[in-house]
Amino acid sequence: MKRLMIKTLVAAAALAAFGLASAQDVREHTIKFATQNPKGHPIMVGMEKFAEIVTAKSAGKIKVNLFPAGVLGGDAPNVSALQGGTIEMVSLNSGILASQVKEFALYDFPFLFANAKEADAVVDGPFGKKMHDKLQEKGIVGLAYWELGFRNMTNSKRAINKVEDLAGLKIRVIPNPINLDWVKALDANPTPMAFGEVYGAMESKAIDGQENPLNVILANKFAEVQKHLTLTNHVYNPQSVIMSKKFWDGLNAAEKKIISDAATEATQTQRKVARDAASGNLADLKKAGMQVTELPAAEMTKLREKMKPVIAKYSASVGEATVNEMMAELAKQRK
Repeated sequence: MKRLMIKTLVAAAALAAFGLASAQDVREHTIKFATQNPKGHPIMVGMEKFAEIVTAKSAGKIKVNLFPAGVLGGDAPNVSALQGGTIEMVSLNSGILASQVKEFALYDFPFLFANAKEADAVVDGPFGKKMHDKLQEKGIVGLAYWELGFRNMTNSKRAINKVEDLAGLKIRVIPNPINLDWVKALDANPTPMAFGEVYGAMESKAIDGQENPLNVILANKFAEVQKHLTLTNHVYNPQSVIMSKKFWDGLNAAEKKIISDAATEATQTQRKVARDAASGNLADLKKAGMQVTELPAAEMTKLREKMKPVIAKYSASVGEATVNEMMAELAKQRK
């Protein structure tokens, strides 16, 4: 009995340190948090930091169990499970959420952000919050945006020295319409596929290549089955950290604050780790045997020109008002 009283007093003191009234403000919960990324990846580092903060702020009452490398299924099944309440949290490419709310396709627009500073300002500001708020009616709560980084292309067939070299390559894409269209615009063959299937498909030569940030290419050992890396920086991927609305609605105010604050605090750690690792990733991929090509400025201009019809098409389908709002935010940053 005495030991229980001491434990309760310790918990109460820890919770009071974070501005909570008493230990009874926070109840016991377990959160399953899933991602497609493996251990050691910057997304997993963010998840680990989130779990650490939640444990500290709840005095151990809220437990966060992490499930890396797609062990709970692919992104689409994870989102369904989250909506059903059998998974509490998921971290995934924001663009994948276009299957729930069409405006999220905007995050897959090629050459949208010029740099990470622009991206942070947009997703952390009113525009990013407004986008996450649209998910509520789909049973999803958006907590934060983490970083996957700028995407680049790999393949096993040939070096890409000019845009025409992409013609005919079978490239895996995230399964949503804009990715199909921008790859088609390059005269390549887009192949939608769940992330967990990509390594095997490249190993068996079912596909020629894929496109992802350098940290994903490195962490998933794609250099073992891909020889050529082309630095295109064609899409910047914010990563949405989302929670089941069924679970969220069952939390009290103190518990919601702990989780929300932890997601925000972990964002800073996650982005720093991702950006600090970026330059090292390229060196490591070269050491792993990848041949790296950087397209000349003239070819990059040609690449952007080929993207213009795709951007125009999806600006209409996403909604001109949403696109204009995003562009207005970017214009503010570029001043």
